[in-house]
Amino acid sequence: MSHARVLRLTAEEKARLKLLFLAKHARSGGKPDTVDGSHAVYHHEMLETLRDVGLNVDVATSFDELPPAPEVDFVFPLLNRAGFLNSEMMAPLMLERSGTPYLGAKPIIRGISDDKSVMKRLARAHGVVTCDWAIYRQGWPIEPPAFVEKGRMIVKPNASSASWGIVIADDWATIADQVVWLHAQGHDAIVEPWLPSMDIAVPVVGAEGPWFLPPLIYPNDMRSYEEKRNLVDVAEDPLIPLEDPTVRDFLFAQVRLLMTELWPFDYGRFEFRYDPETRLVSFMEVNISCNLWSRKSISRAAGLLGVDHASLVETIVTHSMLRQGVITRATQRLAA
Repeated sequence: MSHARVLRLTAEEKARLKLLFLAKHARSGGKPDTVDGSHAVYHHEMLETLRDVGLNVDVATSFDELPPAPEVDFVFPLLNRAGFLNSEMMAPLMLERSGTPYLGAKPIIRGISDDKSVMKRLARAHGVVTCDWAIYRQGWPIEPPAFVEKGRMIVKPNASSASWGIVIADDWATIADQVVWLHAQGHDAIVEPWLPSMDIAVPVVGAEGPWFLPPLIYPNDMRSYEEKRNLVDVAEDPLIPLEDPTVRDFLFAQVRLLMTELWPFDYGRFEFRYDPETRLVSFMEVNISCNLWSRKSISRAAGLLGVDHASLVETIVTHSMLRQGVITRATQRLAA
């Protein structure tokens, strides 16, 4: 099924352009990794998808393999968990230095979006509904937050992903111990009141401007890192489309407010907590250049519109090339 927002590269562009796919597990052959789990499967699938689309793609699996001036037209970087803090900014910084166009977002945007506390502060400044939180930077006193009397809290790294390092507890002592532990691991920590509701994701991809895909609800309790990386046997994520048009339109309006700080980027996921009984939502975080695996939220949201995974990936890559002048077209749509 075709869709008006789907973008295609021409046969001439596919024959002419040379891409570099930078991903830790690009040579995995599709086998899960003992540490990163299904990320290795994801990286292999993405490489195969790019080649199936008809693109000429070389591979690099580490920053050491990335030349100071890559002799390519475009880089697709997925090396986000490279073994050191804030590694998601390394590839964009290196490619900015060489002037090589790449998929994703500018390093400063990656840094802003990955800092959960900064994003919450920006969200509130724009009038986006956001729950309370307390940030504990390394070296700062660890004192109870004002909302400690409300009961259950959640603590997590302020700039990490896939539910690594998360603890949910009813008492401050347990939360404070986890903050200390996270500091010892080199991470700042963020603490929030625990909201007994559901996660809801609003995927946004580039398609001659931002394209808002259908929001998806994850109805189960918090997933562990091991579950998210398929290091243990788990069923596929039970993502449920949001059917309430009023809530959907409200979420889109909230995301548009945040887009003024973050656009342009090529793909990302805005996450909220959602209570279906009260229809209340509360902004949590944003993940730019998040998981683009066919089994995850962005691809599955596109599927609800009849857009298959390969078409989605080609659309995102084409959008990125257009906005950076790698290819040109007569007209480009700029409105959401």
